[in-house]
Amino acid sequence: MSLYTKNFIHPEEKSLSKKKRFRYSPHFIYIGYLMQQKTRLLTKQEAIDSRKWHLLDAAGKTLGRFAAEVTKILRGKHRPDFTPYVDCGDGVVIINAEKIVVTGMKEARKIYRSYTGFIGGMREVPYDTLMARKPTEILERAIKGMMPKTRLGGQQVRKLRIYAGPEHRMKAQNPTPANI
Repeated sequence: MSLYTKNFIHPEEKSLSKKKRFRYSPHFIYIGYLMQQKTRLLTKQEAIDSRKWHLLDAAGKTLGRFAAEVTKILRGKHRPDFTPYVDCGDGVVIINAEKIVVTGMKEARKIYRSYTGFIGGMREVPYDTLMARKPTEILERAIKGMMPKTRLGGQQVRKLRIYAGPEHRMKAQNPTPANI
């Protein structure tokens, strides 16, 4: 019998359990999954202490792709220590919301709907009308729609500030400009 056959067990190793036999046998290669590292999870206080603010420019960006990246930052998924049940996301300041673009025929065909709660209370506003009236509402709806519909999701959305023009009032938070 060859030493390299699959079922060969050295006589001294027969008394060991199967797991120890695998670990200590010179005929097998040690595999790292037996000693896994523990995942580091954030506490609420650590998340608050490490919170930062990011300044993002929406000029010329596509609506959905930009909203997905903002959502990732708000939730904290860009961090290596992301914890799903802790608000570990950073704050986001968006400027130039009026210069966001949509692809295809959405500018003419996209409709935003809301319901008042009364019979016949469905309100419909076209994209171009809403962009003329309140350009920040378009980005806010897109980002909120991608966030979880829970108390934690609501808490994370509160760290979002959107401004239509290039000026913002968040100088005290010292947001760092980021490219997306």
